[in-house]
Amino acid sequence: MGYRYAIIGTGRQGLSAAYDLARFGSAEEILLCDLNFEIAEKGAKKLCALLSQDLFKPVALDAGNPNQLRQTLKEIDSAISAVPFIFNLGITQAAIDSKTNLCDLGGHTETVLKQLALNETVKSSGITVVPDCGMGPGLNISLGVLAMSFVEKPVNLFIWDGGLPRNPTPPWNYISTFNMNGLTNEYEGPAWFIRDGKPTQVPCLSEVEELDFPDPLGRLEAAVTAGGLSTAPWTFAGKLQRLENKTLRYPGHWQTFQAFQQLGLFEQKPATLKGENFIPREIFHALLQPKISSDLIRDICVIRARCEGETDGKRAICTLDLCETYDANFTAMEKFTGWHASMVAILSAQKKLPQGAVPIETALSAKLLIEEAKKRDWAIKNNTLQEA
Repeated sequence: MGYRYAIIGTGRQGLSAAYDLARFGSAEEILLCDLNFEIAEKGAKKLCALLSQDLFKPVALDAGNPNQLRQTLKEIDSAISAVPFIFNLGITQAAIDSKTNLCDLGGHTETVLKQLALNETVKSSGITVVPDCGMGPGLNISLGVLAMSFVEKPVNLFIWDGGLPRNPTPPWNYISTFNMNGLTNEYEGPAWFIRDGKPTQVPCLSEVEELDFPDPLGRLEAAVTAGGLSTAPWTFAGKLQRLENKTLRYPGHWQTFQAFQQLGLFEQKPATLKGENFIPREIFHALLQPKISSDLIRDICVIRARCEGETDGKRAICTLDLCETYDANFTAMEKFTGWHASMVAILSAQKKLPQGAVPIETALSAKLLIEEAKKRDWAIKNNTLQEA
């Protein structure tokens, strides 16, 4: 028996997720839903050509229209929301009404908490809702959970992740792979970590450190950014002494953006120049976006998770590395983001995940991640050390 899926929002990440559903989801039909029918239709043609499969049906859908959502989702086994987070609470309610499994690309912890608060209602509908899929939050947390599984008594968990240009070009050495405002929000903060067993606020762009990676990345710099752990600091409070997630960039990036921050260019409060009001962030985005954007994105994404603790009464450390690069069809960011969401959608349709509204850190088990990663040729490098 095949499954019917729906993608809500057919941009880069949505199409990547649809591609993955077609390959691994035993799909009978995949609806590509977008406010702009022509974009959905174009996406369907692209995917049909890539896979030589006539599974994709373009659909005109307003993600803010509850009646349209319910009508579209009523015969769907699993849906993926790949639209801005402001729509996700309404889409969650429509999924509950339609008894349709749902996952989304999250990115806004306050919205996620509202979704998770619907746990009992979601359970009563017999479905699974998992916010915060994608690269980070999402796959980075899943890899952290996997690292914890290799240590009998986890104490500290450190996660680093980043999307970078495969061939960096000075002076920026960076390429934009998602919404510019989302990037600035991540840099503005604050972030939530676990320190001394308790959720703790940490300022963004702070605590810069250097890490070495295999070629072609080499030495990278990591700094605190917001949102990458979402609800995990509360889920693991009291279970871990430390939980941290930092973003990886090429050397020099953080110093530059610390200067932008101190100059006030992240501010959204109006400022005045020669009697005219302006928003500093809007000016910043207008000037920077063209410098770090390209129609041809050749990127590399990397995630490292390091768990420290004890096994058999002795100190143990597990370090996992996962890397992905662009190809002719999808960027590395699209693969990590879309395919992680697709994994969750498929497993939800197959009834392999817990019912209810479930945070990603408890939804996708270490065992399931290993199985799904192998299908996608994701080679997770495992370096587990234990004291003699």
